[in-house]
Amino acid sequence: MNYDERLQQVAVLGAAGKMGSGILLLTAVEMTDLSLKAENKNRTFVLNAIDLSDENLSGIVDYLQVQILKIAEKKVVWLRQMYADRADLVDNSEIIRQYVNDAMRIVRPTTAIETAYRANLVFEAVSENKDLKIKLLRQIDDHNPNKPWFFTNTSSVPIHLIEQGADLKGRVLGFHFYNPPAVQKLVELIVTPETQPEVRQFALDYAKALKKVVVPSYDVAGFIGNGHFMRDALFGIHKALELAATRPLPEAIFTVNKVTQDYLLRPMGIFQLIDYVGVDVVQFIMKVMHPYMKNENLHSPLLDQMMDLGVKGGQMPNGAQKDGFLKYDKGAIVAVFDPQKHEYVSVDVLEKAASAWLGEMVTGWKPWKSVIKLGNKEAFLTDWFNSLKASATNGAALAVEYGKNSDAIGRRLLADGVAFSEADVNTVMLTGFFHAYGPINTYFV
Repeated sequence: MNYDERLQQVAVLGAAGKMGSGILLLTAVEMTDLSLKAENKNRTFVLNAIDLSDENLSGIVDYLQVQILKIAEKKVVWLRQMYADRADLVDNSEIIRQYVNDAMRIVRPTTAIETAYRANLVFEAVSENKDLKIKLLRQIDDHNPNKPWFFTNTSSVPIHLIEQGADLKGRVLGFHFYNPPAVQKLVELIVTPETQPEVRQFALDYAKALKKVVVPSYDVAGFIGNGHFMRDALFGIHKALELAATRPLPEAIFTVNKVTQDYLLRPMGIFQLIDYVGVDVVQFIMKVMHPYMKNENLHSPLLDQMMDLGVKGGQMPNGAQKDGFLKYDKGAIVAVFDPQKHEYVSVDVLEKAASAWLGEMVTGWKPWKSVIKLGNKEAFLTDWFNSLKASATNGAALAVEYGKNSDAIGRRLLADGVAFSEADVNTVMLTGFFHAYGPINTYFV
């Protein structure tokens, strides 16, 4: 079965979720493009979008139509070539509309998992629950005579456990899209010793067709991305609690978030990133990873407390940020949660005291958005972090300590046999987390 044939019958599990819907969109576009090739004109392409309920799936059609329209508008010259034999399609608008219609005919929203029993390829994007993943994949495999290949989007569960639990014998691999899949360029690729070479090669071909950057990871819980992020988050939480010994916790959280964003030149502070992913998701991933970490406690009582209070963060269906450690108004941080008082404290109340503790900002600072556009970025970063190391302010000292710890986490991923190379660790953080520099560097030496 060649590449095109493999993609004639595909299923996406968890298709209405944020990750699943993105995977569905990318796959729908790739399948539609394949269907337009001359050699595929008489082939039928089917993409089953499977989720728990009709309510969950209700928005899928509208989402796909809007996104596919945007994609079609960007490649209308190519589409003119593909529809050259259609005399009835003259204007660009007609060609674009036809492409959207062709794509939507491929997608079949359904709550019936049985539709995956015909699939040659199954993308799994359900929750980070090993037992659920095994149950669903085993059910499909037991009823599917095609011996399908399974691409799991797990960001933390070891692939060999899914492979063994579902008895898939080398027909599953980790294909971890980053959030949101339609925008993010990074994919972590995780295979096991049993993974069939042709399954891995197809994954590479599929990623290339999607113009994704592929970084391999060894099959260790959390892989590279969460292997770094979870430890980085725990360090941030630890520093906030340490600061809270002498000042209110909301002020400490605000301070650490500001240092990790402004001083370390990141797109988000660490508590904002936890909110973006979801307090509940971060807590759950730590629970998944914890049993596999030797001599390491991947657990935060503060996350437990936030969950007990129902403060979860995460995203609304329209992409807006839900309140978590921080409260947001049109994307801006306006307050910080106080777990003791169960209320948000305005940034206006916190900023003066936090700024006094941090000290004056080191000369030469630029925001992350400006730094990533610099033609001389490397020179700027070297000068900036040298200035931080030379500064006597609390803010600079905390930033340097944080940077050194981030570097140590990255090197540990390599030493523990999670990452293949320093470059892979840095690529994940640069591409998947949009950092301005990789965690493994010489800036903090």
